[in-house]
Amino acid sequence: MGDSEATPMLLAGLLLSTLLHHCSGANVKIGVPENYDGIFPWYLAKLPNLPGNYTDLVLTGDDEGIFGVDAQFLYAIKPLDREKQPSYSLQVSFKPSGVIQNIRSLTHRQSFTVEVCVIDKNDNVPTFIEESMRGSVQLGLLKGIPFMQVEAHDRDDRNTAHAELRFSLMEQTPRIPSSQMFFIDSTTGEVSLTEEGASTLDPEMCGRYKLSVMVKDMAGRTNAFFTTGIVTVEVTGNTWASPDPVRLQENLPGPYPIPISQVKWSGSQAQYSLDGEFPEMLFTISREGVIYLNAPLDRETQDQFHISIVVERPDGRQIAKPVELRVMVGDANDNRPTFPQAQYHTVVKELAARGTEILTVQAADNDDPKTDNVRIFYRLVGQIPESPRALFRVDRDSGVISVQADSMEGTAPQYTLTITAEDAKGLNSSCTVVVTVQDENNNPPVFSQHEYGPFHVPEDALVGTTVTAVLARDGDVRAGDSWQVDYRLESGNEDEVFTLVTDRQTNEVSLVLSKVLDFERESEYILVLSAQNQVPLLRGRYGPLSTATVSIYVDDVNEVPVLSQSHYEVTVREGEEPGRVIATIRGYDPDSHPIRYSLQGDTKKYFSIGKYSGELKTVQALDREENSTYTMEVIAVDGRNSSLSASTLVTVHILDVNDNSPVLVGDYSWKYLCTPQWEDQALVLASRDSDGPQHGGRLNFSLRSDATVRRNWKLTPINDTHTNLSLNIPYLPPEVYMVPFTISDSSSPPRSTFINLPVTVCPCNIRGNCKIAAKPLQGMPTIQSAVGILLGTFAVIGIILIVIFVRLSYQNPKEPSKTSQERVPLKISI
Repeated sequence: MGDSEATPMLLAGLLLSTLLHHCSGANVKIGVPENYDGIFPWYLAKLPNLPGNYTDLVLTGDDEGIFGVDAQFLYAIKPLDREKQPSYSLQVSFKPSGVIQNIRSLTHRQSFTVEVCVIDKNDNVPTFIEESMRGSVQLGLLKGIPFMQVEAHDRDDRNTAHAELRFSLMEQTPRIPSSQMFFIDSTTGEVSLTEEGASTLDPEMCGRYKLSVMVKDMAGRTNAFFTTGIVTVEVTGNTWASPDPVRLQENLPGPYPIPISQVKWSGSQAQYSLDGEFPEMLFTISREGVIYLNAPLDRETQDQFHISIVVERPDGRQIAKPVELRVMVGDANDNRPTFPQAQYHTVVKELAARGTEILTVQAADNDDPKTDNVRIFYRLVGQIPESPRALFRVDRDSGVISVQADSMEGTAPQYTLTITAEDAKGLNSSCTVVVTVQDENNNPPVFSQHEYGPFHVPEDALVGTTVTAVLARDGDVRAGDSWQVDYRLESGNEDEVFTLVTDRQTNEVSLVLSKVLDFERESEYILVLSAQNQVPLLRGRYGPLSTATVSIYVDDVNEVPVLSQSHYEVTVREGEEPGRVIATIRGYDPDSHPIRYSLQGDTKKYFSIGKYSGELKTVQALDREENSTYTMEVIAVDGRNSSLSASTLVTVHILDVNDNSPVLVGDYSWKYLCTPQWEDQALVLASRDSDGPQHGGRLNFSLRSDATVRRNWKLTPINDTHTNLSLNIPYLPPEVYMVPFTISDSSSPPRSTFINLPVTVCPCNIRGNCKIAAKPLQGMPTIQSAVGILLGTFAVIGIILIVIFVRLSYQNPKEPSKTSQERVPLKISI
């Protein structure tokens, strides 16, 4: 082969070298597309395991003589067919040559494996495995359940899309009753019914269908190869239907299991199962569709069963709709009649007539109500106490218990009856009925005597006092409604002086005093007392024996005088003229005895009271400032019995009169004001008024109407009783000044007091202490003159006084500093 011809072959081989894949060890894997139609020889790939110099190259594994090696390139001399042979395993052996090879390598052959994989091309048309494709569909098959499968194959590589087949349904003949009766799965080729096909399939309308189907490779793409075929579908009937109902007797003796019915799916292989409300494993079904009963049935527990029979494919998919087997359970007389309760309680009235129904007992039998197995008969088999006999009877068929005796009067208060219920087979049970004989009001209450008394009650007897207790006896059952007695006062108690209190445990009635007695108003009471039952009297009547008379005499008692008020409140103006009547204490004696009045608690003898008139007077003028309230006690004594008395409190309030003028309180001789004026320095002046708040509430300070005074001084109120006195100008010469002002109260007209207050004004040091003595007032002796006289008279005493004076003049006086002056208003009045 020349160089010009080898070049294109070499290039083709180089292009295919991209398919080169190295395996483990020295093996080489090469992929080669099938059906190559280019120039041959076709260079496939360079063999990387060949050295640059080698000899004795041998290629084995190529039985067809397709492959060769040239200049380390593997080549083929004809096209490859994957469907004929998908791969080739070639062995390449050689001897290395050259001066660099050692002696051992010259004599030892080397080899490696080359695997040539033929890459598939889509060069095969898919074909159906069977030329004549036939299937049958059973009536009743559900939608989507496959009844046959169309199969095809493609010779191309199954691991590629070349052999990936897709099925489709092209046409259905005939197109009745619908044109879309069938469906084919595009991947599996399974043929099934559509929704319309499953609901409308009818072998009488159409027993055979021809379906035109197509299979494509390349997953059904447009450039795929395809083949068409005809599928013939036969429509067949089915034995799959609900079996006839089955009637089974309860408590069948067996042996079990017992076959009771059978179903059969006539189509493809199927599995059966049962579903329904019944105990597990009570019913089972075999592979052949035979249904078995595995245990005895109890009609009273469940009288019928609806068993749903499900048919499925082996993969668990349901083939057709379930069919139903109805199992009805027949009754056997295997239940005894029973009462809903073991004991009943009922009441019969004492006056009940013969034949009165008192109770109906009903037993129930769980057997079939449509049979005679549930017919029940009742019997009275016992009575406690047994005597008297034949008091009651029970109806054999209805179970109605009634009175059989002519009268229940005089019988025991309670009876216990035993009733049995028995069916036709003799199965029975019993219950007890407790009958209480109810007492009825057939006995009126009667008093043991017609008259009670007379009873004597003092007129001062306390309310709630029991006068007497009487009893009307009743022959009915004690503590019952017919035995309870209601008492009434029919006459003699119009003023409701007495009341009745009944003891419900004994029926005894007590006559109790409910109002205070007054001998002078009523000295005798004749009461008519009646007794009746709380419930109507059914037999007999209330006669004279149910009525009694109670006589009561009131005994006279000397009573305590009575005062009209328990407390008197009196007001008197202070300073009133003595002897004025300020109140009259009024009282009376229930026995019309005279009353004497006296005072207690008036220790200062400010008041007096009329012994018989009760007039309260003042003995002397009263001063509110001395005492604003007087409290005393007035004693009213029975004129005939001094041990009987009544008392009342009298409180006398003294009304205030403006009879006191306000006064200045406190010592101001040691206080002073600094000049020049110190800011906020003032004398706090206090005042007081002894009158009450109405007259002496707020006290007013005012300077005398003098221009000089008002220029020099200023009064500033602090509260109702205090004011500040301060300089009204910045500077005032040091000396003692007389400050005139007036203090007035708040009454109308007001009372006032004039004050001339000496006020010291002096220069002060930085601490606010007065530095020199103030200038004396005119006409007052000076210290110097006094010292001169003393020196002239007593020389020794004068010297001592001079020394003391000198020391005093140089020593700071310990008067209050500016900071100690009263600046804060007082919180309380003085």
